[in-house]
Amino acid sequence: MEEQTKEAIDNGGFDFTQALEGFKAGQPLTGERGVLTPLIKALVEAALEGELDSHLAREVTANRRNGKSQKTVKSLSGSFELKTPRDRAGTFEPQIIKKHQTTLSDEIEHKILSLYGLGMSYRDISLHIKELYGIEISAGTLTAVTDRILSRVRQWRARPLERVYPIVWLDAIHYKVREEGKVVGKAIYTVLGVNLEGHKEVLGLYLSKSEGAAFWLQVLSDLSNRGVKDILIVCVDGLKGFPEAIESIYPEAEVQLCVVHQIRHSLKYVSYKDKKAFMSDLKKVYRAETKESGELALEALEDKWGGKYPIVIKSWNRNWEHLSEYFKYPEEIRRVIYTTNIIESVHRQFRKLTKTKGAFANEDSLLKLLYLGIQNVSRRWTMPIQNWALTLSQLAIFFEGRLDKELKIG
Repeated sequence: MEEQTKEAIDNGGFDFTQALEGFKAGQPLTGERGVLTPLIKALVEAALEGELDSHLAREVTANRRNGKSQKTVKSLSGSFELKTPRDRAGTFEPQIIKKHQTTLSDEIEHKILSLYGLGMSYRDISLHIKELYGIEISAGTLTAVTDRILSRVRQWRARPLERVYPIVWLDAIHYKVREEGKVVGKAIYTVLGVNLEGHKEVLGLYLSKSEGAAFWLQVLSDLSNRGVKDILIVCVDGLKGFPEAIESIYPEAEVQLCVVHQIRHSLKYVSYKDKKAFMSDLKKVYRAETKESGELALEALEDKWGGKYPIVIKSWNRNWEHLSEYFKYPEEIRRVIYTTNIIESVHRQFRKLTKTKGAFANEDSLLKLLYLGIQNVSRRWTMPIQNWALTLSQLAIFFEGRLDKELKIG
């Protein structure tokens, strides 16, 4: 077999001595003028000849060779003209390079998806592939390659989830998408959970024209349908009606409104000259040791600033029940739940990928890019949340009986 391969390589016109001289002279190994490209061509053609030999040996009826067909094949070592042997009966189906296949392997597709997942435009990807490998890739081909991950996106969005997630964060991010010839705003709803092992996991992405409690109800229903039967604590921003939507699906879940969102919202109504003094008084509310001391600080805040900024004080009083849930917990749990900043890290990854995109051509083009962004950020989530073992043991005490089955207690 080795002799046959060597003979085929020699017949294919690959000259080892010439290739070595070219390499010494600075000729690249791969690319349009790569010294390895003729070798790859010779090896593939030798393998195809061997496949046809095996096929003809297995044939029951009379069959024989019938010339060769030719096509351009793209590989990471450069493009080359491949001659594929044919049989007279037309029953030969090559495997190493199948009929109509124009790339040598999946490596080019993996490279394209990797670059696309880093937020590169089709134009930049095409130029990058051309520079590295001397291969021309059209925008249509790039679209076809990236569209192949849509089935993975659909499977991922419908995958079964664990029965219990101790903590879940919900938030939305907004994009422009072309729809029926117009550019419209779309809200991407992101659900991030931490499982019993303390590892973060994006549970789902959902797309809607606007952010609203009614749509969040559909999101939560989907989580339930995919197997999530209990959530201990849900952390959300200050959207009106949000807690009610959560409680309708997960009535035993505690809802913690994001304190950071509440602070940002409040400062929109405070004049610049008062912000420093106002924040100094506001810190006494959300950094209090206990809920009771926080309420006293809120009363003091109202006495001092209520006349000037009644909207701000009214908002804190109205949302206090869900803003103050974290006070009952020790520092380890407080630090994790008082803000949705943990999900903001996912959204920062999204913005990094999409900052140069403008309006997306359609919903699929947005979803497939965000999916790749999630895969990128998930690879960094190798460690559980800090002090998770202690946090989980504390949650098991606060939510008595809710984790017994999963933790095999009792």
